[in-house]
Amino acid sequence: MSRPNILILMVDQLNGTLFPDGPADFLHAPNLKRLAERSVRFTNTYTGSPLCAPARASFMSGQLPSRTRVYDNAAEFASDIPTYAHHLRRAGYQTCLSGKMHFVGPDQMHGLEERLTTDIYPADFGWTPDYRKPGERIDWWYHNLGSVSGAGVAEITNQLEYDDDVAHQATQKLYDLSRGHDPRPWCLTVSFTHPHDPYVARRKYWDLYENCPQTEPPETIPYDAMDPHSQRLWDACDTNNATITDDMIRRARRGYFANISYVDDKIGEILDVLEATRQEAIIVFTSDHGDMLGDRGLWFKMNFFEGSARVPLMIAGIGKGRVDTPVSTIDVTPTLCDLAGISMAEIMPWTDGTTLLPIAQGEARQPVPMEYAAEGSIAPLVAVRDGRWKYIRCDADPEQLYDLVTDPGERTNLAEDPAHADTLARLRDQADHRWNLSQYDAQVRESQARRWIVYEALRQGGYYPWDYQPLKKASEAYMRNHMDLNVLETSKRFPRGE
Repeated sequence: MSRPNILILMVDQLNGTLFPDGPADFLHAPNLKRLAERSVRFTNTYTGSPLCAPARASFMSGQLPSRTRVYDNAAEFASDIPTYAHHLRRAGYQTCLSGKMHFVGPDQMHGLEERLTTDIYPADFGWTPDYRKPGERIDWWYHNLGSVSGAGVAEITNQLEYDDDVAHQATQKLYDLSRGHDPRPWCLTVSFTHPHDPYVARRKYWDLYENCPQTEPPETIPYDAMDPHSQRLWDACDTNNATITDDMIRRARRGYFANISYVDDKIGEILDVLEATRQEAIIVFTSDHGDMLGDRGLWFKMNFFEGSARVPLMIAGIGKGRVDTPVSTIDVTPTLCDLAGISMAEIMPWTDGTTLLPIAQGEARQPVPMEYAAEGSIAPLVAVRDGRWKYIRCDADPEQLYDLVTDPGERTNLAEDPAHADTLARLRDQADHRWNLSQYDAQVRESQARRWIVYEALRQGGYYPWDYQPLKKASEAYMRNHMDLNVLETSKRFPRGE
């Protein structure tokens, strides 16, 4: 395929440690396991930022939040930032999204020619944090542990309703693409909100994990022994005001695993249609960030520990095998452009990612950067994964250094260990070269202050939200009197003549 079709399958909040080389054995994920068998599996993949909107803007643009200015879940994604949808569309691709991408601002397309669903989260500035009020909880939208205490079974929820529709719209689009009315190659992004909390699953998936050992509560760290950012996340999630039992933790983890199986089923539906309609495509599977699932006493994301920052990444159609070199979701956009023969030379000086094709063949990658400047923080945090080492930096906190080979659970901070002073100095120099943290902090504070004013103003009087409204042209569907029935029935059929 000179200009291959591209199918991107994205999920939300999927912990990458559960994909050591494709899905872990205990996961009931047959479709993802089959996909893994024909994919290059990047086992040490990190998010650009461990929160939905910043992670997704970085994923689509190949740029970190300090460039995109999408610092948090209520920061506008500017229209002048090229995404993979822009690059591919400019080169003659159809670009389409079914599902979530958490765009904030009036531009709800960002290079996409078509969106099949609305988003599941708001597109306005209402979820803006405020560094001027450190420690303040904004209860109506901040995380709390209700997702843990309320975990269990339901046959329909807000999120199940959404992802059922995402999968349906995606399969219908694949059927329509097979008809060949548009000769252009296509890029279809299908983005689910599961297994993101709340940890509520349908009974058929819940029952798959009865007596599953992996649902047992993980090791926690006492509050007084936590690093300062972990303590802030504990407080931001209102953990002290929640009563969480071991049984609640088991149910929450069980619901999470069950929703991985639910998403696997939906992905299976999509892949079945792709195969039945005889279409070929490069297939990318990834997540925006992970979920701590109770490890260290933390839930959800918003930190640089492995459960939160590491995500799965598998690419089918570029070979097979396992790649342990640390890479990033910001590398996906340059990779897609490379696969489609598109040069990013015009903007490469302002791109943080790199193509993964040579890395899949064994070449090295520069150290992987990450950023975070959203709820639970009081100043921007940055991190570097360099080989076996992970270095975490924030002007408000002590440095952190972990050896992920000898300490995969990141329990021993080596930053003050004299035996590792040279490693610390080297990684500190890398961070100093990449980031001006005081300038970064000033930019975040300015953005937050502007958005608080704009949001409060726009909520006065008439309110006209930016949330995407899918266009449904019913008069162009099925059979209408401006159509020739004979032509219609033939053109809508695939395959023809069998």
